[in-house]
Amino acid sequence: MIESPDQEHVRPAGVSDETVAGLGKLTEALETVERVRGHLYSLHQLTGKADFLLDDTVALLRSAGHDEIADRITTDLVGRNVIAGRWTFQIVEEYDDGYYETFRQLERLARDTLAGGRRHLHEAELKEQRRSHGRQGHEARPS
Repeated sequence: MIESPDQEHVRPAGVSDETVAGLGKLTEALETVERVRGHLYSLHQLTGKADFLLDDTVALLRSAGHDEIADRITTDLVGRNVIAGRWTFQIVEEYDDGYYETFRQLERLARDTLAGGRRHLHEAELKEQRRSHGRQGHEARPS
């Protein structure tokens, strides 16, 4: 049974509690931004699916004799921008290339500068505090 964490998850000498806590909050914020990014991809895919479903909608309404409504859906809704000048792929690209990439770069810079690049120090220390040492299923790391 392995009882010590790997060195990638051990706080480097001289790194303060406040630094570990600050890096932990920064990582938590990045994880939140990762979830936001996933929601943007959901927006992208679901909006695309809805747009393609409109083709079936228009066909069904036309076959039912509702050409005027079908025409309005075709001209006013099919292929419409979701916000001014943009389809969802453009929103995703702008988010990825701007806010998201800047966030990732600064989180990595903070870890590299303040903790020798080590990730999840806060969580690793929580694991050491909370696990039952010496118990199966509570190992420090895989063997």
